[in-house]
Amino acid sequence: MRVLVVEDEVLLAEAIAEGLRQQAMAVDVCFDGAAAQEKVGVNRYDVVVLDRDLPLVHGDDVCRGIVSTGGTTRVIMLTAARNVMDRVHGLGLGADDYLTKPFALAELVARVHALGRRVQPALPPVLRWGDIEMNVPRHQVLREDRFVYLSRKEFAVLEVLMRAGGAVVSAEELLEQAWDEHIDPFTNAVRVTMMTLRKKLGDPPVIRTVPGVGYQLVE
Repeated sequence: MRVLVVEDEVLLAEAIAEGLRQQAMAVDVCFDGAAAQEKVGVNRYDVVVLDRDLPLVHGDDVCRGIVSTGGTTRVIMLTAARNVMDRVHGLGLGADDYLTKPFALAELVARVHALGRRVQPALPPVLRWGDIEMNVPRHQVLREDRFVYLSRKEFAVLEVLMRAGGAVVSAEELLEQAWDEHIDPFTNAVRVTMMTLRKKLGDPPVIRTVPGVGYQLVE
């Protein structure tokens, strides 16, 4: 899942980003509304965590712009305002969820997970492919009932492949969904991650390379 965090309080923004990255999400961060508009214009995000009171461009206007595209991006708005009408107004702009500050990071992470599931085709939180079982909320993977300890990126790559249900996923798609904007598009990160992932999953192999196209799960 790829997430954009838009929050002008730098320490809070970085704390949110780190909490989401611990859940194997690819997270970009910016600190004002103008930068947010630029990022959503060039990247595809599953969820945008959007502070309402932003400098340069107000969060309300950023939200309107995201909603007006008619895309699948979900928006959760953050605000210090506790007034009911403020929350109603935020949801009226098209935001999918609303959270008032201060909030528990664990609750925000859970809400981002929930919104992310609404972006994807309706799938259960526990994914299965052959003898592989992935519990997304718990960040656990089992193969033949043995735990497979994966890094955040390995987990994220496997999740993308499992959600694809056997369809071929290109390296470019994996970079977009499992890494953030700072990744070098010419990096060999996908190939290296795929190599370690295959090794950890063991035999028989379940990830097939389709030369010149990408990767897919096989029975």
